[in-house]
Amino acid sequence: MNLFRQLLSDDLPRSRMLSALLLLTFFGLAAAPFITSGARPLNTVATICIYIILVASYDLLLGYTGIVSFAHTMFFGIGAYGVGLALSSGTPGWGIIMIGVLLALILTVALALMIGLFALRVRAIFYSMITLAVASSFAVLASQLSDLTGGEDGITFRVPEILTPGFQLFENDLWGRTIDGKIITYYIVFSVCVLLFLFLLRVVNSPFGRVLQAIRENEFRAEALGYRTVVYRVLANCLAALLAALAGALMALWLRYVGPKTMLSFEVMTDILLIVVIGGMGTLYGAVIGAALFIVAQNYLKNLMAQGAESLVDFPILAQIFHPDRWMLWLGVLFILSVYFFPTGIVGKLRGYKLK
Repeated sequence: MNLFRQLLSDDLPRSRMLSALLLLTFFGLAAAPFITSGARPLNTVATICIYIILVASYDLLLGYTGIVSFAHTMFFGIGAYGVGLALSSGTPGWGIIMIGVLLALILTVALALMIGLFALRVRAIFYSMITLAVASSFAVLASQLSDLTGGEDGITFRVPEILTPGFQLFENDLWGRTIDGKIITYYIVFSVCVLLFLFLLRVVNSPFGRVLQAIRENEFRAEALGYRTVVYRVLANCLAALLAALAGALMALWLRYVGPKTMLSFEVMTDILLIVVIGGMGTLYGAVIGAALFIVAQNYLKNLMAQGAESLVDFPILAQIFHPDRWMLWLGVLFILSVYFFPTGIVGKLRGYKLK
């Protein structure tokens, strides 16, 4: 039990229902390749793993520090393009992947530091607009440098042989599943995401994390207590950017493709914001629950609506309402309902039950 508390940095769920949901999500992701079949379910759970880190890193900014940034997808894209450009430029290998990730992280720190130093001194709304402008400019740049980035089409690349679907680790199946390169890639993604999430838990429950929360609650009071709030905000910005870049590198390794629409579009930023609100701001566990629910809905809601529309063929009006082309409308309705019934997010609501 003590080891478990140490792993979670003494930040326990504090709710039986939340604990059950987190355990279900963890074991579901850990065993996903053996309890599902087909490419789509595996792609869904891999995306959930990556988005947990992407959203949790953004929650470090928004939920724990009170910084509203729209540049998070830019750092996500930098990490993805770092891996993509490195692997497309030569023979795929682990060394070239490490070089691509390292260069991406260096560029990420440089941009995050520059944005933080020049923009975090202004009011929140102006900082948000600055990050939006920088992120939009970076997306346009990636689209126009077609000789380097592939433009709007993006670039596909090869990965080390051990990560290819044609590679087979064992001659015989393991628990009814062939352990091929795709399964190995998934468990690399899963393991790295677990380690990064535990690292984030350690950060937010450290003295550094407590100062960030003090800045969120009252920046002037934190400044009066002797903390250099600008320094802490810049450090939080750089740390969140680094984690977003690592999430992007994992996404590129999983997809074996990078493109501006997949990595740099504002749609990705809106997804991050929605997941943070649904899960609960200022609770890293909210990233786990929110990402799992949102990605599953995003991938399967359209199919469920198609089945519903077929079953309602005798009721034309209802069939039109549940037409699969309107899945975004119903996703928006679900989001509005979640905000109405869970104003502090799902995790905040579940923890509230425990406190009563």
